[in-house]
Amino acid sequence: MRRKRCSSYRGEQGKVAKNVLDRDLSADRPMEELVTDVTELKVAGAKAHLSPAMDLCGNEMAAWSVSRSPNMAQTMEMLDGLGSRLRGPALLHSGQGWQCQQLSCQKRLEGLGLTQGMPRKATCLGNACMEGLFGHLEDEPYRDRGFDSLGSLKGQLDGPIGYWNARRHQARLKEMTPVQYRGHPKRAA
Repeated sequence: MRRKRCSSYRGEQGKVAKNVLDRDLSADRPMEELVTDVTELKVAGAKAHLSPAMDLCGNEMAAWSVSRSPNMAQTMEMLDGLGSRLRGPALLHSGQGWQCQQLSCQKRLEGLGLTQGMPRKATCLGNACMEGLFGHLEDEPYRDRGFDSLGSLKGQLDGPIGYWNARRHQARLKEMTPVQYRGHPKRAA
């Protein structure tokens, strides 16, 4: 059973960035190319929204935020979590959600040394790795778990994300976890 799509697209609300990645969803070095998006989860009969940032080098979730609605505060919280992990200039590829089009978001990205990129509107392949991540999160650790509040989801989300980053082996990563892959000296070989 797949999730219902979350749509925060409200038309053009600001500046739409160029499609820098152009569906090349891989990177050679950690924390140089990242992707982000928002998905909707059900919590205690209401909606919650997860906004993670994934490192394309090893599919590691580098930062995330959970809120009741996909808003600017959530976007800024996710960027704050990402800021301490950056090692230099990088690219952040996102959908065309209204938050990512706002000048305040673009200024925060610039301050973090991030170049912004966006796929064309309504192009799921332009951010396919995030869609895949959302599918795995819902099919594996999230499914059939009851969360009685947004707080309980936030408190327990570290488990599935920790599982994804440190224990879930991936064929694309030569059967390593994202954390193992990031530290492996022969990762590009």
